[in-house]
Amino acid sequence: MLKVAVVLLLLAIIGSLFSGLFCLYRDRANGERMAKALTWRIGLSITLFLLLLAGFRFGVIPGYTQ
Repeated sequence: MLKVAVVLLLLAIIGSLFSGLFCLYRDRANGERMAKALTWRIGLSITLFLLLLAGFRFGVIPGYTQ
């Protein structure tokens, strides 16, 4: 289940990044939509990072041991 969530979040991050790129070229004068798309990307990236930290903390993601 966690793998699916990680992959979906990564796809959403990539989609938001390309959306920001599209808005950059489409709306040359006004960067409001681009800023909103990149804000979404940052929020999704932080969410993914916190999800991975929580998965490691609660033992869903095993740590590296030697």
